[in-house]
Amino acid sequence: MLNSALEVKEILYDLIHGLNSTANLYTKSPNKDFTRNRKLSFEKVITLLLGMGGGSLSNELMDYFGCTTELVTASAFVQQRKKILPTALEALFHKFVEKTDTATLYNGYRLLAVDGSALQIPTDQDDVDSFYPNVSGKESYNLLHINAMYDLLGHTYVDAVVQKGRIRDENRALINMVDRAAFNHPAILLADRGYESYNVFAHIQEKGWRYLIRIKDNGVNGGIAHGLNLPTQDEYDLPIQMSFTRSISNKSKQLAAARNRYKILYRHQNFDFLPPKVDASAPVVFYNISFRIVRFKISDDSYETVITNLDPNFFPPPKLKELYAMRWGIETSFRQLKHTIGLLHFHAKKAELICQEIFARLVMHNFTQLIITFTNISKSSNKYTYKVNFSAAAHICRLFFLDNIVSLTPETLIARFIFPIRPNRFTPRVQTKKSFMSFSYRMA
Repeated sequence: MLNSALEVKEILYDLIHGLNSTANLYTKSPNKDFTRNRKLSFEKVITLLLGMGGGSLSNELMDYFGCTTELVTASAFVQQRKKILPTALEALFHKFVEKTDTATLYNGYRLLAVDGSALQIPTDQDDVDSFYPNVSGKESYNLLHINAMYDLLGHTYVDAVVQKGRIRDENRALINMVDRAAFNHPAILLADRGYESYNVFAHIQEKGWRYLIRIKDNGVNGGIAHGLNLPTQDEYDLPIQMSFTRSISNKSKQLAAARNRYKILYRHQNFDFLPPKVDASAPVVFYNISFRIVRFKISDDSYETVITNLDPNFFPPPKLKELYAMRWGIETSFRQLKHTIGLLHFHAKKAELICQEIFARLVMHNFTQLIITFTNISKSSNKYTYKVNFSAAAHICRLFFLDNIVSLTPETLIARFIFPIRPNRFTPRVQTKKSFMSFSYRMA
């Protein structure tokens, strides 16, 4: 159980120091890199990457070192960071999650949301896995894709997988995060369309978790609902027990005519719990999954369809609707991560160096959210309940991490920056392209 902002900071610094003691595991040339005594040691480079904001690299270095003889050039910093593998910051992120994990439960479950987000990075046509060439007069660009698992009640990221845009596979990323999770409590995993996959459901089932995933509506090609016999009513809650097989024998094909009971998975369809090839002489092997297809109304003229293995006695459709609405927390967190923590403001041009900054920003997002939990907001007789201004809190926590706050605790400072919660406000979501911010137009 964490007790103070200082304890969180000490944990992070201890982890950085521990990473430094095994630096040979995270450098490109273990017997050469960081073996000499320099101003920019392995530990200092890691600390700098964590403490960076949205300014130019030269300004970030001046903020850290001050305008003294200790100041290093941007070139020197780039040369040193190139020696560090992206896995260094990724390992630090996972260790920090492990050391600071304090689960808040919802009916005995952890609430985890999974979503993906694209990041436009500096154009590099040599990086074929992330490069999108000029089409129809549009400029060329490169994309990375973040797949993140987010604790909705703890407001922290618990895992992440970074993929290059052209070879991204959101389902495999989710499976990897589910399989390697080591929580003390079962979880309910919430996800949007794009993660509907029987292979995903099977991995979550094997983990002993529950899921609530939005799927494409009936009649939409390519979705799970399209392959099932579903009610014609606008709203329904249909339990299904499905048996999957790779066998393509005549008997299996006859069984598959019952679309809500049996399904043949062909070789091109990923499913990790059945052999990819089946010997015709071998007995038929089945894998069973039980779930519900639920369709409910969300407005006067729109409906959502979800798939879940939650118990209908404890999670009827109105409860599922309420639960799924909580998934919006990960969308809010992405906005904080990109615009407030500074994920859109890179200090590198190559994908592997940008991966360093992605995991550094994830660490600092969690660092900020953990410290916010220690902030006491005084209750008054005002009309509204108040909450912390995350933008101010992120800046205060960055200064605290860099030892630039000495007279007050960060909790005390953060408590000064609050604003009212006004319920039932609704603003339509406006999706706009978030392009890479040029190095020539950084904040001074």
